[in-house]
Amino acid sequence: MGSSRWKVVAAVFFALVCSLSPVDADEHDHTYTDKEEVVLWMNTVGPYHNRQETYKYFSLPFCAGSQKTISHYHETLGEALQGVELEFSGLQIKFKEEVMQSTYCEIELDKAKRDAFVYAIKNHYWYQMYIDDLPIWGIVGEADENGEEHFLWTYKKLEIGFNGNRIVDVNLTSEGKVRLVPNTRIAMSYSVKWKKSDVKFEDRFDKYLDPSFFQHRIHWFSIFNSFMMVIFLVGLVSMILMRTLRKDYARYSKEEEMDDMDRDLGDEYGWKQVHGDVFRPSSHPLIFSSLIGSGCQIFSVSLIVIIVAMVEDLYTERGSMLSTAIFVYAATSPVNGYFGGSLYAKQGGRRWIKQMFIGAFMIPAMVCGTAFFINFIAIYYHASRAIPFGTMVAVCCICFFVILPLNLVGTILGRNLSGQPNFPCRVNAVPRPIPEKKWFMEPAVIVCLGGILPFGSIFIEMYFIFTSFWAYKIYYVYGFMMLVLVILCIVTVCVTIVCTYFLLNAEDYRWQWTSFLSAASTAVYVYMYSFYYYFFKTKMYGLFQTSFYFGYMAVFSTALGIMCGAVGYMGTSAFVRKIYTNVKID
Repeated sequence: MGSSRWKVVAAVFFALVCSLSPVDADEHDHTYTDKEEVVLWMNTVGPYHNRQETYKYFSLPFCAGSQKTISHYHETLGEALQGVELEFSGLQIKFKEEVMQSTYCEIELDKAKRDAFVYAIKNHYWYQMYIDDLPIWGIVGEADENGEEHFLWTYKKLEIGFNGNRIVDVNLTSEGKVRLVPNTRIAMSYSVKWKKSDVKFEDRFDKYLDPSFFQHRIHWFSIFNSFMMVIFLVGLVSMILMRTLRKDYARYSKEEEMDDMDRDLGDEYGWKQVHGDVFRPSSHPLIFSSLIGSGCQIFSVSLIVIIVAMVEDLYTERGSMLSTAIFVYAATSPVNGYFGGSLYAKQGGRRWIKQMFIGAFMIPAMVCGTAFFINFIAIYYHASRAIPFGTMVAVCCICFFVILPLNLVGTILGRNLSGQPNFPCRVNAVPRPIPEKKWFMEPAVIVCLGGILPFGSIFIEMYFIFTSFWAYKIYYVYGFMMLVLVILCIVTVCVTIVCTYFLLNAEDYRWQWTSFLSAASTAVYVYMYSFYYYFFKTKMYGLFQTSFYFGYMAVFSTALGIMCGAVGYMGTSAFVRKIYTNVKID
């Protein structure tokens, strides 16, 4: 009880001081002296095909070594959210001191324990361990060809490589196959062999990377293909809009030279006719401005985290990527408040405090709501992914004591610095009626078609990202991800500008939501692709893994959609302001 209370207090303090920036995940500096204690942590165990369905290692009836005391332990918020459950193995390992095969404990195998091991073997359970932050994987056991007899691996043969006073390599070989027979004793043994290695400490994680997968020629070809599509699309958009806009400007200039009688008899049409309504506030401005602010913040977080990941190898520390993302999201809250608050003020909104609260808690509420739902399933399954109460308190403290105040600062700055409606055209008091147009110019059709090209520019990269998260791959090619992010933004802006131009040319001034939703529809295609990936690229099964997969894929797709929508709107807003600034309005 005292230990649990201490964890809650520690987690809250950890959140309040905002110490979520990436730090060493281990409790020491990865240097050892001869015969110094080296800790073997037992992490989790679970089915191979369901990477996120993990349980505590000792939830299976394994036994621990005799050594019970330990001097160092540290857990970050990112580890807690990712279900890292480090438990001491009890094995005595000392730096550069070899251990011959020796028994460290015995399992009294009754029927219940045998059934637990048999279930784990049938479902291809793997377990994970850590030595000096280096992950090690092993399989619980295996069945014979007929699946009738089941065997447990009882001998852990550890081979540890060192370079100077640092550990640079760890290998595990499972041996000692023993048949599972009820009412018997199974001896668990281990051995440790030390060998000198030429691997540098900075390069010790290279063995876990998979260059043949991530740097495959298909990956390079997809980037090149997307890049060529960007060049073609930008060129096409520039050519069409420049030529078309030049003709529009010429026609409108000619109309200016006509007298009133000729102008009244002339056939006026096009985007100039809606100049009195194009800057009219969007419907539901409170929700719209909150979405734009949240999208700008997500873009900022994505950009900063990718840059940090390119500079620092975040994959070398447990939970550091998630901790970095949470820290950056909290730190960039003023971005949300600035863009959301300024847009709401420009559209004449008066309930700015309500808009600030909605903008601040929109994304955290979506993520926490999904996590809360999945947490119930994780608790039912007794999975390690169940988020502890202390971690929930820490996340709530971050939302109320970090995100909300910073969002308030951004909102005040946005309203005062850029909240004035300095539109190039005056807004008419009475809305102009929208004329009938062809079916493919309707906003609903434009929204559905708008996300196809942006999705086409990223769907290959989605495969690599999905594989790294849902399978056993470490994503490390963040340069590719940065290129894809830039390509996605350019394609999204080009597509939304074209869609908006056609919409305004049809004398429909409802461009704000149309530009946002046509870009955000990319998320629908990404989520549809996640169904394909689940059924054809993975072997996941079970309620927990399925709900975890589709729940968090929905969160990812929604966040991506909000980001794309905000990027599309910001680009389109600049385009609309530009074309109406350059034309003479009576």
